[in-house]
Amino acid sequence: MGIGAARSALVGIIFAASFGALLSVSGAFAELLFDTPDLALTGRVTSSQEGAMEGVLVSAQRTGSPVSVTVVTNQAGRYSFPVDRLTPGHYALRIRAIGYELDGPAAADVAAKGTVTADLALRKVDDIASQMTSTEWLISMPGAEQKRPLIECMSCHTLERVVRSKFTADEFVGVLKRMANYANNSTMQKVQARVAEREVPDDRARRVGEYLATVNLSKRDRWDYELKALPRPTGTATRVIITEYDMPRSTIAPHDVRTDADGFIWYSNFVEPYLGRLDPRTGAHAEFAYNLPKPNFPAGALALEPDHDGNWWLAMMFQGGVMKFDTRTKTFRHYPLPAELDSDTAQQSMVMPRQSHVDGKVWTNDVNTHSILRLDLATGAYERVDPFQGMPIGVNRQHSPYGMTADKDNNLYFMDFGDESVGRVDAKTFRATIYPTPTSHSRPRRTMLDDKRRLWFAEFAANKLGMFDLDHESIKEWDVPTPHTYPYDVYLDRNGELWSGSMSNDRVLRFDPQTGKSIEYLLPRQTNIRRIFIDNTTTPVTFWAGNNHHAAILKIEPLD
Repeated sequence: MGIGAARSALVGIIFAASFGALLSVSGAFAELLFDTPDLALTGRVTSSQEGAMEGVLVSAQRTGSPVSVTVVTNQAGRYSFPVDRLTPGHYALRIRAIGYELDGPAAADVAAKGTVTADLALRKVDDIASQMTSTEWLISMPGAEQKRPLIECMSCHTLERVVRSKFTADEFVGVLKRMANYANNSTMQKVQARVAEREVPDDRARRVGEYLATVNLSKRDRWDYELKALPRPTGTATRVIITEYDMPRSTIAPHDVRTDADGFIWYSNFVEPYLGRLDPRTGAHAEFAYNLPKPNFPAGALALEPDHDGNWWLAMMFQGGVMKFDTRTKTFRHYPLPAELDSDTAQQSMVMPRQSHVDGKVWTNDVNTHSILRLDLATGAYERVDPFQGMPIGVNRQHSPYGMTADKDNNLYFMDFGDESVGRVDAKTFRATIYPTPTSHSRPRRTMLDDKRRLWFAEFAANKLGMFDLDHESIKEWDVPTPHTYPYDVYLDRNGELWSGSMSNDRVLRFDPQTGKSIEYLLPRQTNIRRIFIDNTTTPVTFWAGNNHHAAILKIEPLD
């Protein structure tokens, strides 16, 4: 081949490669241009410090509406609300980006047709302390094991209250003892005291109090450790739409959230005697009231689970026993504890009726006696088993049966939230088997069983997600990517990805156990997540949870 021919061939190769690349870019541009839905509202978010800002959450809430919608800015700093997410009206806009705030109030008037543009300017804040999550406080605080007891201090409030306090070590002793006598089902909006007081050993309270006095403002006007913030979302973590449904009262505490076959969202109210229902298509809210079996005890239910017929069951906490809500007749039936079990400290946090059609039995627990209870629906009688009989117990070895599920034969699987084990109770023999997790003191919490006989669970204190293989009786663990997340629950979706929520970091984790890759979606507001639920009937799947502290229900729709 001559030089001229070679040059022509080379030019041809370069042209073909360039043309192919151009076609690829053009195809991507055409997809972006024609497949992107029409927009109701868009704009750029900028600051003088960063210019265009990626990972800023922009929320829009129409005047008079209980529903707010949130999107996240992309790499170019642009946010976009699809036209089907905002109905015409006047919208207040807010943002979340740690270290920044809006440079003045922001609003937009969305029209029936056309796209409204509202660019947003942000300014730096002088102090990020009020924007930090409990996870960020724990990352910032000095020490290691001294911080471990603080994971108990996030059920009613965030750690900001602790670090802003000015209590001395001596004063903290009294505070901690008082806090221990508030019921689990308390929030700052509705504080409830236990009827039976609990004793906190002086030495334990003093150890914690002495540490807290080194990280709060009792001896200083400003924290003497660096305040460390987690980074804003980037990449796929910005590809999401988040919808929040505000409840009609600030005292409502949605704990467990579940969907039904008709598309309604049901929730247990952790502090009030109601079963709640939300219609996410309209925002309509309904409540179904039940009488308190023990009016002088803390109100509210924890676990919410359906039975085979779609009826809802509630674990009644300090009210004793379990409650069934018949979805056809809209009536409640209470199954009380027998007198010998119904003490002032009796507490049913869990209920598992899912396989009760197999043998007529519903599982529950008693937190105070660390035991498993089984209700006979025909007689109303309860059986009791101590699954930890003969195991060590003491200051550092507590036991507490918690998250529950059942297999097709109604054998029970549960988490030992007080210690480090997965438990099984045989439905026929009542024999209990305990399987320790590889990580000691992991404190596994809530759980689900998939159709491959794998039990998935959150390891609260170990900052891990776990899986127990029922057939091989083996356990595998995965680290949660962000330290001090303390996952509360986990759910496996139809794509084989795990989802988890937390009481501490205002983020929802999406994790692939096959590859180890993860995405964390930052939430628009401080969000105390308990039980989570994944709706596998949508594409992509939809995440649901309650905000137990701030009277809202949360929906996350990933765009990828």
